[in-house]
Amino acid sequence: MAQSVTPQDALGTTSTVFPRSHERIANPKDTPYFIDNEFRLSSAGEKIDVHDPATNNLVTRVPQMTRDELTEAVASAQRAFPAWQRTSAIARQQIMFRYVALIRENWDRLAAMITLEQGKTLADAKGDVLRGLQVAEAACAGPEYMKGEVLEVARDMETRTYREALGVVAAICPFNFPAMIPLWCIPIATITGNTLVLKPSERDPGAAMILVELAAQAGFPKGVINVVHGTHDTVNFLLDAPEIKAISFVGSNKAGEYIFARGSANGKRVQANLGAKNHALVMPDCDKDSALDAIISAAFGAAGQRCMALSVVLFAGETKHWLPELVERAKALRVDGGFEDGADLGPVVTPQSKSRIETLIASAEAEKATILLDGRGYKPKSYPDGNWVGPTVISDVRSSMQCYREEIFGPVLVCLNVDSLDEGIDLINQNEYGNGTAVFTSSGAVAERFRKNIEAGQVGINVPIPVPLPMFSFTGNKRSVAGGGASTFYGRPGVNFYTQLKTVTSKWASRDAPAARTGLAMPTNQ
Repeated sequence: MAQSVTPQDALGTTSTVFPRSHERIANPKDTPYFIDNEFRLSSAGEKIDVHDPATNNLVTRVPQMTRDELTEAVASAQRAFPAWQRTSAIARQQIMFRYVALIRENWDRLAAMITLEQGKTLADAKGDVLRGLQVAEAACAGPEYMKGEVLEVARDMETRTYREALGVVAAICPFNFPAMIPLWCIPIATITGNTLVLKPSERDPGAAMILVELAAQAGFPKGVINVVHGTHDTVNFLLDAPEIKAISFVGSNKAGEYIFARGSANGKRVQANLGAKNHALVMPDCDKDSALDAIISAAFGAAGQRCMALSVVLFAGETKHWLPELVERAKALRVDGGFEDGADLGPVVTPQSKSRIETLIASAEAEKATILLDGRGYKPKSYPDGNWVGPTVISDVRSSMQCYREEIFGPVLVCLNVDSLDEGIDLINQNEYGNGTAVFTSSGAVAERFRKNIEAGQVGINVPIPVPLPMFSFTGNKRSVAGGGASTFYGRPGVNFYTQLKTVTSKWASRDAPAARTGLAMPTNQ
């Protein structure tokens, strides 16, 4: 039987005690899994090492859980579902209120774990937590989202709709947003009455483990939220388990298209947000300083490791002459350990990621693009062993080049020139991805023409990363979303994904109603 451990022993952190530097951890703990509101140590022999990207020092080891342990997690969720489904929407809402408060109380702790395991600057990690927290806050409106409709469709006949939970659902999360993506799933899945099996990324599971500790403290019953670990074998188990009715995934196209196909073939609902190649079109009439600052932030924040990163800039007409100034602003960015004050961007997540990014930069060089700013070989003095890639700007790029066609997922900005608004729109629409795009302009007519004709799902007008707040939903399209993007995370569409509509048509003939004698006594409700 798996060994249970206390939260303090399991995670080694509290709301006030957590990492504040990149110092080597003397005795790294193995990451536990989470079943029935208990942290348990896996009996698995295979472990995955997690390193601090700034130093490559060992932080923890994540188990490739055994099949019996995975089966137990799903069984826990299945046992919990009937009672959780019957729990009133108001009672679930009260738990969500407490959960939101606990996330706020542990905000710095969550951010510190993200910085340690994923590499983001502390400020960026706090933003990661915030965007997930906002989904949890919006989920407190769950009773409103769960209301049905009623219509009298004929005399003595009405039709009502009821929104009901699916059952056990699963979430497979990526490395780049260790708090936000779990919080895209935990609040919406549970407020609607489902139970959840969560698989955080094996590269940085720490934030997810804190989130489930807080969920137990908030009052989620045993089995409502469970956490499993592993790589391909764990994913395949979740895709094949008949008890699991729906899968949520964020990650690469290769993995996401496989998950969508296998999960759908097994009769599950699947929502999957995939890769991207996000463009910004810079028009001559825009506010130059605001546009360049926005581009720098969107291209190099989080070291470019986000699906809404701005990775392509199209300079329209005379704006191509602004490129040297953009390069100077990129040169001024400070690349350093995420715990260091003043760091603008940290390392990329693994040595393999660094190697892939540098290979794509080299491909641009080989295809005769111009490397205006080369981030290869960068090493901060204090952290020579980290996974460092400095801001990189590549010009004279053509749409046929590998650096344009592939998602780089690093601090690399590729730049192309276009002659007009329409040429820019056409070039963006030819790209196979459709997550997000932006136009910088001071003209309402230009903005509206862009908005009407562009094919990306999330459009920014002078906004470089137009990710909607949780009262809306994440709305990528084309190859950025598996299955055509019919299912989207959070907001009302997220509630639709995690629930099933039931319609009930009833007839109660008025002539069958018993005659009642009028009385004047105070009603007793007996």
